[in-house]
Amino acid sequence: MSQLLPLVVVLPLLGAALLVTAGRMLPRFAVDSIAAVVATGTCALAAVLLAHSSPSATEWVGGWEPHAGRSVGIVLVGDGPGTGLATLVSLLTVAVLVYSWRYFDEVPHGHAGSFPALVLLFQAGMCGFTLTGDLFNAFVFFELMGVAAYALTGYRVEERKAVQGALTFGVINSLGAYATLMGIALLYARTGALGMRQIGAALGAEGRPDGLVLASFVLVMTGLLVKAAAVPFHFWLPDAHAVAPTPVCMLLSGVMVELGVYGIWRVYTQVFAGPGGLPAENFTRCLVTLGAATALVGALLCWQQHHLKRLLAYSTIAHTGLFLLGIGLLRPESTAGVALYVLGHAGAKAALFACTGILLDRYGSVDEHELHGRARELRGVALLYTTAGLALAGLPPFGTALGKGAVEETAGGFGTVLFLVVSALTGAAVLRVAARVFWGMGARCDSSPSLSTSGGHEEPETRGRLLRVPLPMVAVPTALLAGSLAVGLIPALATGTARGFGAAAQAAPHWTPGSILTGLLSVAGAAGCAALALRREAPAEPYAWTAPLLRLHSGHIGDYVAWFVLGTAALGALALPAVLGAGLGP
Repeated sequence: MSQLLPLVVVLPLLGAALLVTAGRMLPRFAVDSIAAVVATGTCALAAVLLAHSSPSATEWVGGWEPHAGRSVGIVLVGDGPGTGLATLVSLLTVAVLVYSWRYFDEVPHGHAGSFPALVLLFQAGMCGFTLTGDLFNAFVFFELMGVAAYALTGYRVEERKAVQGALTFGVINSLGAYATLMGIALLYARTGALGMRQIGAALGAEGRPDGLVLASFVLVMTGLLVKAAAVPFHFWLPDAHAVAPTPVCMLLSGVMVELGVYGIWRVYTQVFAGPGGLPAENFTRCLVTLGAATALVGALLCWQQHHLKRLLAYSTIAHTGLFLLGIGLLRPESTAGVALYVLGHAGAKAALFACTGILLDRYGSVDEHELHGRARELRGVALLYTTAGLALAGLPPFGTALGKGAVEETAGGFGTVLFLVVSALTGAAVLRVAARVFWGMGARCDSSPSLSTSGGHEEPETRGRLLRVPLPMVAVPTALLAGSLAVGLIPALATGTARGFGAAAQAAPHWTPGSILTGLLSVAGAAGCAALALRREAPAEPYAWTAPLLRLHSGHIGDYVAWFVLGTAALGALALPAVLGAGLGP
């Protein structure tokens, strides 16, 4: 089966090349059909590899196998976590292509194949990153993904704000890429290897970490934390989500950010977890500290927002913080729980963005107050949006609740409280929007630029406002929510995930009275907070206690670069005790 691994990357690359070269000559139906067939074929192939991922397969592309312990070739590893994420990536890509079927009736640049080609290129980069066993090629695939995401974010290039959001995305993610590349260069200079396991073995032979190892750890992790939108590297994400087309937001929040978390786990466990890397307690301190800060900042800003895309972006940041905390515990049970949490979250969050796209294209706005009561006729969309909000809050039996409960059981009291608060606040923000937009509940308020950041009025992403909602735009969020529900209801998924991350089958995430109780508590908290927000008069300005946080998100790239530098220094300070304890040395 190992010979099939390269095809997971090659198929979408070939599909993208075909659409770029022949897209101008093909009718729109053919372009969309080719993209959907290629993405579906890639998804089926990834699923087959997932079914045969035990034992894991290894493929040296082009036959460039290691010689005398050294390697220069591209190695792909078909283990459970990698093929599982490649399957998730491909599933969501198929959902995005179906959702966006004839989405852009007025095609920018006169090229019908440009959008699906970029989506396939994005898929290729994401799949390559999940499967590679080489640190340099992980960087290459991540940047291929980043370039495609940058172009997709600024796809409506004729709009000034789209260009600004894409520029913020590009600058901050490029800084992260430079940091990662410098860290890889330091590791190569020390070990002479680029394969993750080979680097880990070489560092382990040295027996203790030193300043160079610390620097490489900080630089590589900084780049991955930027992709994961962890505080204080997160500023690009809400700016990008506010301007990116809705299908692109589904990919950014559904899988791209989560791949940053996956990269942190994979790089640490294979490169830095040995005797010559970073001790487990120091890594835990870094991830738990950054994760808690990310979760709280994201939840507070999500609660404060009334621009729906930004609200969902901050929700993604908040839940990413919870993912980081779970990964930082370095327990197979908690890591398996995070994996299930990611699966459930991907379905719920992509469904929320899909419903938000319907609101934008029907009413020309994504502002909560401007949409007050206007979507009463969209009863089916209201049901989907509310259900997705409950799933986000952790309602059993959705996969979000099962994964969250598994992490809470290993996180202790502080972790449980943090999970409850963050789930309740982010779920409350979504439920508040559903009640106000679809049912007309709560006080009216004129939209305020300080609350919604980019104002209420938006141009529909379709040629004109939708008079009726197309079937694909409803079918896709329905299927995504069904998938999120299946994650919590199919025990084989939990068992397979546990085995993939090294946990015993009996330790697989499963429903317990504690996980059900905390799920119900977070949903009750979300409903209560939403009800309180609707009862009080809607504010025209931000709450005073959150105003400083909002002011930090200035939209100025220079400010974000300063926070990037500060975040890198903070990560180094959190990891420094490991080197001080071992003694700084050459």
